[in-house]
Amino acid sequence: MDYRIAPAVRIAGRCRVPGDKSISHRAVMLAALAQGESRFDGFLAGADTLATAAAFRAMGVAIDGPQDGSVRVQGVGLHGLQPPAGALDMGNAGTGMRLLAGLLAGQRFGVTLTGDESLSRRPMARVIGPLRQMGADLAAREGDTPPLVLRPVAQLRGIDYALPMASAQVKSCLLLAGLYAQGQTCVTEPAPTRDHTERMLAAFGWPVTRQRGRVCITGGRGSLQATQFSIPGDISSAAFPLVAAVIAAQGEVLIEGVGVNPTRTGILDILRAMGADITLLNPRDAGAEPVADIRVRASRLRGIAVPPELVPLAIDEFPAIAVAAACAQGQTLITGAAELRVKESDRIAAIASGLGMLGITVETLPDGLRIEGGQFRGGTVDSHGDHRIAMAFSLAALRAPEAVRIRDCVNVGTSFPGYTVLMRGLGLEIEEA
Repeated sequence: MDYRIAPAVRIAGRCRVPGDKSISHRAVMLAALAQGESRFDGFLAGADTLATAAAFRAMGVAIDGPQDGSVRVQGVGLHGLQPPAGALDMGNAGTGMRLLAGLLAGQRFGVTLTGDESLSRRPMARVIGPLRQMGADLAAREGDTPPLVLRPVAQLRGIDYALPMASAQVKSCLLLAGLYAQGQTCVTEPAPTRDHTERMLAAFGWPVTRQRGRVCITGGRGSLQATQFSIPGDISSAAFPLVAAVIAAQGEVLIEGVGVNPTRTGILDILRAMGADITLLNPRDAGAEPVADIRVRASRLRGIAVPPELVPLAIDEFPAIAVAAACAQGQTLITGAAELRVKESDRIAAIASGLGMLGITVETLPDGLRIEGGQFRGGTVDSHGDHRIAMAFSLAALRAPEAVRIRDCVNVGTSFPGYTVLMRGLGLEIEEA
């Protein structure tokens, strides 16, 4: 399925984006391991999170929903998961596979984690290495790619691990494995990354110690307790109407109920530094997470050197940021973002290819991009099956004189079901073709 987007000049209105994907994954995982019934609303009914829910159903967890975003999970306790009848298919969900690898590494039954063609190319060495240090028995294909085969072990042991590269997925994988480890598991980050796992563990009643980039939990004690909460809108999904409003010739958009966890708001800081008119309204809390409404207006942007400390806080938003950079006056430099090469696609290569196809001068770097602001032209972009690449380049038509076509957009449903409907409501002339 492709997108065809005609030129448009005005983006305006109010909207609410789907629930946060990162939080939805973690909500199902911890609720499944808790004692009692957990309830939450705002759950993202995307392909990735539904794959995680299906995996836990296959391990004997009763899950009702999602129904209009509401989910009820009957937790089975830390040691109540049952061996699945077959391999667990995580589809396109890299977060789901890496976090489940940690959570299942200490089980007393074996399990195999598989994925689609894209996920089967993504490297898992960064979780395999430290999990083996904890005593996990797991194997992967040559090149440390899925499927992952986890064999039963009697007991994991806690480790003190320094992440060589900032990664919330690796950190969360080890913390979830730490629930089943003897002793303390500590992870030290070279830079802050999203902290949803730490916040949610605490919300389920598991003590977490955090100090200066180091997070620790102690395994083998106590239990997770069922709870209720609301999942905020995903700021990674909000990035697309947000950037659309910024680069459009005219307009103003209000995005309601977006999670503004400070480990996720790098995109707001980067766009503000580029000159974007963005205001947070009605700040409040949803469970353990801060939430606000985001008002954004059409703005004149300038190129910047993205501050390195903001890179991990906006790692999933760089496809949208790159489109904004192409509309800015001057040069934008992104470095320290090597993580982009192991996402759903090699996003550094995919962004450079897409910008080049639409007439923008761009240079790839080993860990980033140098983008010269300019004028988009019409053309065709290959998304490489990457949902965020597809959505990001759909915005280019707001600054192009001819139509833009995006190929292979079916995976947009993994994170943003209803994307074309929402964006058409704001004024983007987008059609599925």
